Amino acid sequence: MKSKLVRVTLCLVLIGVIFIGLQYGVNSPVYVGANQIAKFSSYGELKEFIETNSKYTGFLWKSFGRDSVFAPEAGQGAFAPTPSAPDHSTTNIQVAGVDEADIVKTDGQYIYVVSGNKTFILKAYPPDQAQILSEIEVEGIIVGIFVNKDRLVVFEEEASYYRLPILPILGEPSIGYMPPKYISHKVSIKVYDISNRENPSLQREISADGCYIGSRMIGDYAYVIVNEPVSEEDNKPNLPKISIGDEEKEIFATDIYYCNVYDYYHEYTKIIAINTQDDEEEPTYETILMGAGSTLYVSLNNIYLTFPVWGRKLGDSQKTTIHRIHIDSSAIEYVASGEVPGAVLNQFSMDEYNGYFRVATTTWDEVSENNIYILDMNLTIVGSLENLAPGETIYSARFMGERGYLVTFQKVDPLFVIDLSDPYNPRELGQLKIPGYSDYLQPYDENHLIGIGKEAVVAEEGDFAWYQGLKIALFDVSNVTSPREIANYGIGDRGTDSPVLRDHKAFLFNKSRNLMVIPVLVAEVDKPKYPEPWAYGKPVWQGAYVFHISPDNGITVRGRITHIEKLTDLEKDYYYFYSPFAVTRSLYIGDVLYTISEAKIKMNSLENLEYINEVKLPLTWTPPVYEPGE
Repeated sequence: MKSKLVRVTLCLVLIGVIFIGLQYGVNSPVYVGANQIAKFSSYGELKEFIETNSKYTGFLWKSFGRDSVFAPEAGQGAFAPTPSAPDHSTTNIQVAGVDEADIVKTDGQYIYVVSGNKTFILKAYPPDQAQILSEIEVEGIIVGIFVNKDRLVVFEEEASYYRLPILPILGEPSIGYMPPKYISHKVSIKVYDISNRENPSLQREISADGCYIGSRMIGDYAYVIVNEPVSEEDNKPNLPKISIGDEEKEIFATDIYYCNVYDYYHEYTKIIAINTQDDEEEPTYETILMGAGSTLYVSLNNIYLTFPVWGRKLGDSQKTTIHRIHIDSSAIEYVASGEVPGAVLNQFSMDEYNGYFRVATTTWDEVSENNIYILDMNLTIVGSLENLAPGETIYSARFMGERGYLVTFQKVDPLFVIDLSDPYNPRELGQLKIPGYSDYLQPYDENHLIGIGKEAVVAEEGDFAWYQGLKIALFDVSNVTSPREIANYGIGDRGTDSPVLRDHKAFLFNKSRNLMVIPVLVAEVDKPKYPEPWAYGKPVWQGAYVFHISPDNGITVRGRITHIEKLTDLEKDYYYFYSPFAVTRSLYIGDVLYTISEAKIKMNSLENLEYINEVKLPLTWTPPVYEPGE
C-alpha cells in the first residue's frame, strides 16, 4: 500500500519536472520518419546510436528509467478452468483467449489472492469449508499472478526507488541540478507446482533486470514484457541481462533490434516467452531498443508495443510509434514498426481485427482532436477518421468487431459510434451527447454498452465541467445513427471513486445472470454548507455495489457489501482511503459471491446477499494506531 502511494507521488513530481522542462526551453529530439527495423551489427554501432541520440536529450527524464509519465499498465488477470469446478467467473479481460495477470484468481474451487508480498491459496468452495491452505512469500512486490492448471506463476518486482532531482531555481541558471535517477532492480518470474495446494513447490525461476511492464498468457505460454533502462558507465552503455535459474546471460548487441526513432530516453524492452507446463523447455526472448513509455495490447498472435514521441514543445510533432511482435508458442519474431499521429490512452484504444490493427489517438495543437487509424499488418496506415470532437480528449474507447466506440469529454460526453467495416474508409455513424463521461466501456451485448465514469456539472465560467459522483450508464446502440442512454445510476458526490475507472479487472459482469459488481468509495458533500460544484465530499463508505442490469429493467442496486465495520470518526478517513479492508475485487463460484480485500475474503449468497462466511488474511503491514488528540 505504501509503495503505491510513493509511486503516485513520484509520478506527480516527475510530471511537474517535465512540464518545467517543456516550458523553459529544454532541448528536444529530432524525429525520423519511416521506421526501419534492424539489428545492431556491433556493440560499437549500438554505442554510436545512443551517443547520437544523446545530442538531443537535454530533457530531464533521460535518467529516469521506468515510465515516469507514461506509466505501464498494471497487470490484469484471468482464470484457468478446472473441469470439476462449478460455474465461476473469470477476470474481465480484453481479448478472448488472452489472459491477463491479476492479484486475484480462481479455478472454481480455490482462490489465489495477493496480499502484500504474499500469495495465499484458499479452499474456497463450498463456502462453509473455506480456509487458507498455504502461502507463498517473496521479498519484493508481487505485481500479478497467473493460474494455469496445476501451475501458479508469480511476477515479483524487487523494491525500487528514485533519487529525486535537485531542481534549478527559475531565473538562476548558475544553479545546477542532479537529474532524477531510477534505481532499476529486477523482475522475477516464478513458476510453482500447486498440484498439492497445501504445499506448493517452486519449479523454475527466470529473472531479468528492469521493470515489469505487463504480461499475457495464451495456452500454456506466459509472455512477459520487461523494460531495462539504458545506463552508461565510463561512457559505455550497458547490455541487457536475463537469468534462467542460476545462469545469467548478457544479451549481445547483435541480438538487439532497433528502429531509427530518436527519443528523449531509451530502454531495452525484453519480451520473454515461458512454457508454464514444461519445465524442460528453455524460455525464449527477444530484445528491442525502444523509447520511454509503453502501452501494451496483445491479440492471439501478436504483441503490440507503443511509445510516444514528442516534439520541441507540448503538442508539436507528437506521434505514437507502434511495434508488432508475432508470437506462436515459444516463437517470438519482431516483424513490423509504424507510427500514427497523437497519443494512445490505454490498451482499449487498440485492437486487432481481420488482419488490421485499429488505434484511437488524441492530438494536441491549437486545439485537441481525436482520430482513429487503421493499419495493415506491416503497420502502414490504410484508413483514417480524423478531427473528431475538436477541443475534447478521449476518455474511453472500445472496439467490437466492425464497430468502434469513443467517449470524448470537455463539457458533455459525446459517445461516438464508428463504422469500421471498410478498413480503408472508417466513418462516423452517430453520436450521443449527455452530461458526464465514461472512463470505461464494457460490452453488454452486440447492441448495448455499459459505461462507468463520472457525472459532471458545466462550469459557469470557463470552457470545462466539474466532475461529480460516480455514474453508471447503459447505452442502446442498435440504431447506430442515434445511440441512446436507456438507464443510468449515480453514486455519491464529488470525491466518490472506483478502481474500475482505471483498471478493468476490478469490474465483474455476467450477462446471463444480469450481474454487475464494482468496488466503490462513496463520498458525500454537506450541500447546505458547501453548495459549490467543486466541493469535495467526505468519505462515508467503501465496499462492493451489487447491481442487476439489463436493457429491459435498467440498473438497480441489489445490495452493498463492506469489509469495514464499526469505525470511530477518527479512523474513518484513513480506513476509507487506505484500508487493507477496502474491497478491490469480486468473483462468484456457483451461487456464492466473494468480495476480496487485502485483509479478508467475504462470502455472501448471490440470491439474497445474505452473509455466509469469511476468511481473514494475515496482514503483512500494520495500520497506524490513532491516539486521542492526534
